Amino acid sequence: MKLCILGGGGFRVPLVYGALLRDTHERRVTEVALYDVSVDRLTAIGQVLDQMGREYEKPPVVRTTTDVDEALRDATFVFSAIRVGGLQGRTADERVALDLGLLGQETTGPGGLAYGLRTVPVALQVAERVAALCPRAWVINFTNPAGMITEAMQQVLGDRVVGICDSPIGLSRRAARALDLHPDLTTADYVGLNHLGWLRRLSFDGADVLPSLVADADALATIEEGRLFGADWIAALGCIPNEYLYYYYFTRDAVASIKGSPATRGEFLLRQQRDFYNAVAKEPSKALAEWRRVREERDATYMAESRAETDPGRDKEDIAGGGYEGVALALMAAISRGERTAMILNVRNGSAVPGLAPEAVVEVPCTVDANGPHPLATSPLAGDQLGLVQQVKAAEQLTIEAARSGSASVALTAFAVHPLVDSVSTAKVLLSGYRNRIPEVAAVLRSR
Repeated sequence: MKLCILGGGGFRVPLVYGALLRDTHERRVTEVALYDVSVDRLTAIGQVLDQMGREYEKPPVVRTTTDVDEALRDATFVFSAIRVGGLQGRTADERVALDLGLLGQETTGPGGLAYGLRTVPVALQVAERVAALCPRAWVINFTNPAGMITEAMQQVLGDRVVGICDSPIGLSRRAARALDLHPDLTTADYVGLNHLGWLRRLSFDGADVLPSLVADADALATIEEGRLFGADWIAALGCIPNEYLYYYYFTRDAVASIKGSPATRGEFLLRQQRDFYNAVAKEPSKALAEWRRVREERDATYMAESRAETDPGRDKEDIAGGGYEGVALALMAAISRGERTAMILNVRNGSAVPGLAPEAVVEVPCTVDANGPHPLATSPLAGDQLGLVQQVKAAEQLTIEAARSGSASVALTAFAVHPLVDSVSTAKVLLSGYRNRIPEVAAVLRSR
């Protein structure tokens, strides 16, 4: 099988290749095509993968190219992991919002909408090339904002586009371990949008064991979400929120913490990755060792702005257990081998989540087989949860419409209706700031 990775010069690509190397099934990926617009980045990541492959007998063949058609042709699976505007764009996403006292984050709030505005047109172009060159391929979308980009690409390719994220499965595993249960023996009821969902039930041996965790402050203190939200707030909710809901429930705290940091997450990664690619260019023989060192630093600082100084950081079990690359491999295995499994994925809603339109992409439990994901029906969200989900989904869909039409007025509406933007006047300043700071956003919005 051939796997095409769009954004193949990205720092996280070796995580995917590592998962492929560990796959010993007879029906596995044998060829990987890396596509990127940057030759330098492709060269560096190619060297990392080459050194990883030397540790295995028959590693998948890796080919690099700056020709997207060459990369896509005859692919069985396509991973979309592009970053339109690069990390420079991400830093602008963050700073334009922060300068107005609003949350600056790449997937949540106005930064996520700005990122989506410039990414949707490129994602649609990719979808059209997939339709022309490998129409039977499955597209697994990592590109953020994952739910929005998956929904946009589905307008061209239908249900053969699936969005993935490791946050829901990570939360479910942590909850199980906090109860001294093996994660594989539990079933999660998790519902929402990407980076906006709640673990509402955790079943073990036919019973819901989540209430016992929600009521146990000491057990909650052993997991990231318990330390992040506090046992009292989790008890009030009666469920456990995805970590990204910190930005909605504790908005002022998050903004103050980010503004008080020496650099935003985007600025940190921009410096870190620039140094990484420069180091590999100088000493190619040490590419893998340097990548592993930088990855450890990156993992240790993930969502650092939301943690107290005494917080030990990310759980070592989650890092060791693999993240989104593990989710991607499991999804490919289920489809290509017919290995029926259960996963939490970003898929077309249909009637799975009451209160949302059929075409809306939601993040819900699915069964996956050779025909792809099948979303499971869920019980209704609580009123406050549904209201927040509907409002954010409306902003996402307006952003897609603005990106497709080039309409600045529709883009303004998208910013104005988002729950983390506090007035229409602020939305106008935001949109103007993004158009001035990010050329790719200005290029998309051609009309009033």
